[in-house]
Amino acid sequence: MDMKNRGIPLTTVLLFLLVSAIFSPPFSAANQLLTSKNRKPPVSFHSLVSSTIFPVHGNVHPRGYYTVILNIGNPPKPFELDIDTGSDLTWVECDAPCKGCTMPRNQLYKPHDNIVKCGDPLCAAIKSVPSHHQCTNPNAQCGYEIKYADHGRSRGVLVRDNVPLQSTNGSLLRPMVAFGCGYDQEYHTPNPPPSIAGVLGLGYGKISILSQLHSMGLIRNVVGHCLSVKGGGYLFFGDKFIPSSGVVWTPISQQSSLIKRYESGPADLFFNEKPTSVKGLQLIFDSGSTYTYFNPQAYKALVDMVRWEWKLMSLNYYQCVLMSHGNVCLGILNGSEVGLGNSNIIGDISLQDKMVIYDNERQQIGWVNANCDRLPKS
Repeated sequence: MDMKNRGIPLTTVLLFLLVSAIFSPPFSAANQLLTSKNRKPPVSFHSLVSSTIFPVHGNVHPRGYYTVILNIGNPPKPFELDIDTGSDLTWVECDAPCKGCTMPRNQLYKPHDNIVKCGDPLCAAIKSVPSHHQCTNPNAQCGYEIKYADHGRSRGVLVRDNVPLQSTNGSLLRPMVAFGCGYDQEYHTPNPPPSIAGVLGLGYGKISILSQLHSMGLIRNVVGHCLSVKGGGYLFFGDKFIPSSGVVWTPISQQSSLIKRYESGPADLFFNEKPTSVKGLQLIFDSGSTYTYFNPQAYKALVDMVRWEWKLMSLNYYQCVLMSHGNVCLGILNGSEVGLGNSNIIGDISLQDKMVIYDNERQQIGWVNANCDRLPKS
């Protein structure tokens, strides 16, 4: 969803240790929390099914985002992409030529007669979103425009190219994947835009790179990340790195909208491990958001509890207070003040030092405390 760091010039210390949102059981027989011991072992459906893992770079502060390097083309060229579970489309800045791009021209992607046509099924997946213009000529190029919650935007065309991936079974996969060639970018933040090549969309729509790899029979439709509070971490496709025990699972909410999101709930807010009056929250898990955002009612209740607990008169806009050892910040903001309305977004600051797993085959999200500072053994 890309709600990025708005430039807090402070040392951030998580008060999230005081706050936890849990999914209060039971909902119903179909909606109860599951532990990993209830999870059925995966059934292999293709001899090539494997997993792949990427080292993650970045942090919550000062960068405000986490990235991976994705190689594209033949010969392969590296592109640093923002990992975003809040959107489906992967896109890179593209020399077509490019307007508003942040990378030097020699580091942009160069299309080479590989533009996806309007008649392609993946173009139809893009065009099913209401904000996209519909195709009238099946042989015309497939254009896209994607807008983010921070009012940033990318416009371009779909292309298809080789994306080499090293699998955990030792083989080098060379799938042809469709992604956006973004030749027109807009950023609306008070700080300079990040110097990265684009976005790695990890949602579960048909255009997602994860869905494409799954449809080819190369991986299971599972993605997970482990973001270290120290910076860095790892991202994986497939189910090989899911722990055999300790994972707590909750169902992904059924959504009627065309835009698919990793949303779950209803959730109740606990403070210092005690229940509060804030109940029934729907939560969106979004690695493209630096911070966590609550709706106005939940946010006010949380800030009041923090002030009462710490005997504080007030907090500033970013909910920070000056302590003897430095500034302490809550890292949870009022979503209505940045145009999110009543949405509740669980962002990077609340996802750190946890392995978070999005299992699209079983339509569930799982998490477990983890050491994100080193890659797991394959």
